[in-house]
Amino acid sequence: MAKTINLFLFCAPLLAMRMLAADSAAVPGAQDLQRLREQIAKQQEEIKRLQASLEEQQRMLDKAMATLSAIPATAVNVAPVAYNLPRAQKPEAAPPSPLAIRLGNTELTPLGFMDMTFFARSTNVGSGIGTNFFGIPYNNAAGGKLSETNFSAQNSRVGFRADSNVLGAKVLGYLEADFLFNNNSNSFQVTSNSAGLRLRNYFVDVQKGGFEVLGGQDWSFLTPNRKGLSPLPSDIFYTQDIDTNYQLGLVWSRAPQFRFIAHPSDDFAFGVALENPQQYIGGGAGSSTVTLPANLSGALASQFQSGQSTAGIPNLFPDIIVKAAYDGHAGDKLDHVEAAGLITGFQDYVPSTITTAVSGKHTAIGFGGEVNFSLELVKNFRVVSNNFWTQGGGRYIFGAAPDLVVRPDGSISPLHAGSTVDGFEAQVTPKSFFAAYYGGVYIGRDVVFDNTAGRPVYAGYGYPGSNQARSGQEITFDWIQTLWKNRNYGALALINQYSYLWKDPWSIPAGGPKQAHSNLIYVNLRYTLP
Repeated sequence: MAKTINLFLFCAPLLAMRMLAADSAAVPGAQDLQRLREQIAKQQEEIKRLQASLEEQQRMLDKAMATLSAIPATAVNVAPVAYNLPRAQKPEAAPPSPLAIRLGNTELTPLGFMDMTFFARSTNVGSGIGTNFFGIPYNNAAGGKLSETNFSAQNSRVGFRADSNVLGAKVLGYLEADFLFNNNSNSFQVTSNSAGLRLRNYFVDVQKGGFEVLGGQDWSFLTPNRKGLSPLPSDIFYTQDIDTNYQLGLVWSRAPQFRFIAHPSDDFAFGVALENPQQYIGGGAGSSTVTLPANLSGALASQFQSGQSTAGIPNLFPDIIVKAAYDGHAGDKLDHVEAAGLITGFQDYVPSTITTAVSGKHTAIGFGGEVNFSLELVKNFRVVSNNFWTQGGGRYIFGAAPDLVVRPDGSISPLHAGSTVDGFEAQVTPKSFFAAYYGGVYIGRDVVFDNTAGRPVYAGYGYPGSNQARSGQEITFDWIQTLWKNRNYGALALINQYSYLWKDPWSIPAGGPKQAHSNLIYVNLRYTLP
């Protein structure tokens, strides 16, 4: 437009002079000259108006350019490759992390938090930041007379996730680690806390169409979900507790596994998982250990898992877990219901040199089932209930119950156990969150009469005279207060937990205590990456 106006301004005087010359030649005279002067004057006025208009437009253009140049440049966030499970499997898509790195069609996102935790117990459990629930001492032992006070940064977490699209399939790689490895004398020294980095979750999940396959280490398929059958920790229910062993009664493990899931609709999913088995006779996380018959204790002790996890246990076949979940939507509220079943196998071998038992191989099958739900009764208020019954799957209750007992002839008897975790979670204000849980465990008795020790004695679990645990219960209150939060810089939160924990034995010795109990207090300051 400016070029057109400039051309007009240049040509207009020439055109006027030409018209003047033509008119003078055709009709000379003072009247004609006066008429031409008036026309030139009008054209000059028009030119002035055009010039003024052009100058005004130039000022407006200069002002606009100055305004644009004053605006600071901002980074353009590239949308991540969505881990595109059906609606029930994940929350609404969040904006990409400011720490995300884009490599081709793959996005790498670091994740984790730094924890500084104070924890104290009214009895000296001595199990570190995670409570060995069935290891709390009775008050007739030194540990029952002493308290403990500790600080720890071990629950700090590091990891990353990788989201990509390969041949039309959504691919998620996930790695998460903490510093809770080696909770022994080598981890806590006089001048250094040398806790090692520990693998938590490391898996690859591939989804295409309505099907999903996962391979790697993740939370067990028996661990309750909050949404669908998602493998992501944010969609798993393991309470809001700071205790790194969570809540007594919670069904969970983190195990190597293969998982196959179908999504026939946005709200329904079902699948099967093959998980690493461990035929377990107790002794882990402070739990009681099965007493093996005297004639078999030497030969069979190495054939079963006792205490901490070890390699070389002759498991019969992978644990088979089937699970189905339904998510109901009412506006922006989500209700979750699920059910799962477990099949597990056991085996042992009695050498022919042991004549008091049936030589050869013995096998048994265990099973279990659970029903869980999480219902948002009103906005930001949710009730939860998780219930598990099993005959042979006690190790999934954080190892609180053994899986089995062994009879004097070498045969295997799966042991009955059950657990529950119930409570509520409430987001009272945008920065204040409260939760309360009740957890309980019951372990059945399976008494074996052992005639191989030279005189009749008891073996198995829950027999008279033993202090093996019959039940345990825990009541917990959590308060999480967000102190500061910024999308670009992360969040700072104060997390508090109080728990009252107690256990009951199957047999109470004369004059002995009827219960063991402990008060647990956790105060945690957590900085979370954005």
